[in-house]
Amino acid sequence: MNDHRDLSVGIDVGGTNTDAVVISPSGEVIAWTKSPTTQDVTGGIRSSLATVLDALGPDRDAVSRVMLGTTHATNAIVRRRDLGRVVVIRLGAPAATVYPPLTGWPADLRDTVLVGSVLAGGGHLVDGFPIAELDRDGIRRALDKLEGRFDAVAVCGIFSPSFPEQELEVEALVQEHVGIDVPISLSNEIGELGLLERENATVLNAALYGVARDITTALTTVVAEHGLDAATFFAQNDGTFMAVEYAARYPVLTIGSGPANSIRGAAALSGAGDAIVIDVGGTTSDLGVLVGRFPRESTMPREVGGVRTNFRMPDILSLGIGGGTIVDVAAGAPSNDSVGYRIAQEALLFGGSTPTLTDAAATGSTVLAGRGLPPLDRSLLAALEGALAVAHDRIESAVERMSLGRTGLPLVVVGGGGFLVPDQVLGASEVVRPELGAVANAVGAAIALAGGRADRLCDLADRAAAIEETSRAAIEKAIQAGADPARVEIVDVLETPVSYTAQPTLKVAVKAAGPLAQIGHTPRPAK
Repeated sequence: MNDHRDLSVGIDVGGTNTDAVVISPSGEVIAWTKSPTTQDVTGGIRSSLATVLDALGPDRDAVSRVMLGTTHATNAIVRRRDLGRVVVIRLGAPAATVYPPLTGWPADLRDTVLVGSVLAGGGHLVDGFPIAELDRDGIRRALDKLEGRFDAVAVCGIFSPSFPEQELEVEALVQEHVGIDVPISLSNEIGELGLLERENATVLNAALYGVARDITTALTTVVAEHGLDAATFFAQNDGTFMAVEYAARYPVLTIGSGPANSIRGAAALSGAGDAIVIDVGGTTSDLGVLVGRFPRESTMPREVGGVRTNFRMPDILSLGIGGGTIVDVAAGAPSNDSVGYRIAQEALLFGGSTPTLTDAAATGSTVLAGRGLPPLDRSLLAALEGALAVAHDRIESAVERMSLGRTGLPLVVVGGGGFLVPDQVLGASEVVRPELGAVANAVGAAIALAGGRADRLCDLADRAAAIEETSRAAIEKAIQAGADPARVEIVDVLETPVSYTAQPTLKVAVKAAGPLAQIGHTPRPAK
């Protein structure tokens, strides 16, 4: 090993397994581990990191970066646990008062998160003309009424992604009135133009500040416990990563990072630039699409814990097909339940009594995972074979759906349950199983670039200037996320016509990404 501190560790925490890898600058995986996720997720991170560092021996001092992909934020929303109490300030009265904040939320989640809301005068029309003067006094009165009852504030104004000035003014107002220690989430930094979905994403982000504080502290603590002098980062939804301070401010951007990591890892391990990727875990199979080695992003609002949002997310199709999926013996089909991380105790293959799809896959092989199935009666064997056939049909249908009619794309199979995917799948040009595909998600975390995104509305005549301005904003966000200012590049520009406007109008969205600076020159994000 040379003297340069140039090794990266990627860790991905899934519902069944926690994976970790060490990667060299050339992209070579030089150490890896896959272990069951523990109930104490932090303990699993600590154990996985210890395993790969032990494999490095004296070269552990060459580790300069640790990247984490985590499900903490998703789990908090789904389980309605550890969420903060939020005040919502919507800037748009009198135009946006019909539907109050958190309309359409599941009642239990709304009751957990919402302390109160204020529909304040403000917001903009599509051309930037103010709907009403900002109601500063109304906001102050609302904050006084709710004093001491909230943990964070979410601010959302009509068309604020294009015209953020009012939201920034409200941020300064809240800090002056309540104090600088109260976290404030601004919608222009979180979502896209749609008001209700952007507001939902902003409120979720505000509710997750406590979760983000806990997991960022846990990661930095674990790294310090191992005596590493390494920078720490978090994977985000678009296949890039962000600095710890950035993740603490935008925790909602970690939702969907697991599938994005898998897609990026699949690209690195297979060499494919454009492909369909299926990541088969212990509980689900997640399908996504590689476009130019990055995950294809969804163009539709996405639901998180029953809440419609419009922040960037990879276009993912999830199936209830995994290695731990329990087989419904009576129906001869996969059930909707999984043994999850208990597979090593409960599956037939490991001496348990629960038939799973892993057992079904073993019916066609004399040995799987170094083990063979015990003798089975004819009816159980038939049920397992039938369930495997159903799983194959569902995978094939999902591949066809994700291809959007495009033929000739390879299917890259990754994840610990990849043996469930047949060697030939209708609609795919070939089935590719890269070496070390079982830890593709951790590989994706380790190789992620720092990314940023920005969007603007503009008149068609101002298109070139708008692209230039939006590109600068995207590059600045990438730098805030941890990218080397000298090496950031624009990786995607999307132009979308806007309907129902007096003048021809475009929405310009730009994505920038770049590697970190050399050790000792890593930029620190603005708080």
